[in-house]
Amino acid sequence: MENISDKKKAIFESTINLITENGFHGTPMSMVAKNAGVAVGTIYHYFESKNQLIGELHAYNRGRVVEIIKETIGENISHKKTFQNIWTNLYQFYIENTNVLIFFEQFINSPYNINKFPTHFQGELFDFFKGGIGKGEIKDVKPEILVVLTLGSITTSAKLHKFGSIPLNFTDQHNIIQILWDGMAVNKE
Repeated sequence: MENISDKKKAIFESTINLITENGFHGTPMSMVAKNAGVAVGTIYHYFESKNQLIGELHAYNRGRVVEIIKETIGENISHKKTFQNIWTNLYQFYIENTNVLIFFEQFINSPYNINKFPTHFQGELFDFFKGGIGKGEIKDVKPEILVVLTLGSITTSAKLHKFGSIPLNFTDQHNIIQILWDGMAVNKE
C-alpha cells in the first residue's frame, strides 16, 4: 500500500471521523481542515474537491482492507485455515476501526459512489474463493456469492459487537466462521 504524508493522513482521519459523526453533507472542507489542524489551502493542495477527497479516502481504506486479505492469503496454509484467518483479521480490523465500517456503508449508498459495481468482486478474496473452487475444496458456486456471504457476515458481526446488545466472544466468532465454512466447503468423507 502506498505511503502517504502525515498531513494527508491527518486529513483522511479528520474526514472519516467527521463523516462518521455528521454524514457527508454535514462535513464541509473547512471543518475537515480545522479538525485536522491544517489550513483549508493545504487540503486543496492534496485534493481538488471534496469529491476527490472522499474518493481517495475510500480507496485508501479499501487498500487497508485488501492489504489484510493479501497478508492473510500469503500465509500458505489450508483454505479452511486461511478462511478462518481472513474472517478473524477483517472482523478485528472493523472492531478496531469502526469509523471505516461506517464510512464504507455510507459511501456505498451515496452519490460519491460513482462506480456502482462493487470492486470486491475482483481481487484477492474473489481469487481465493475461485482457487478453492478450482482445487475442489470449496463448493462450485459463484465466487461473488462467497464474497458477499463472507463480507456480509464480518460487517454485520462487527456492528453487532460494537453497537448491538450482542457482544460476540471468541466462541461466537468461531461458531460463525465454522457455520460459513461448513456451508461452502466440499464434504470429503
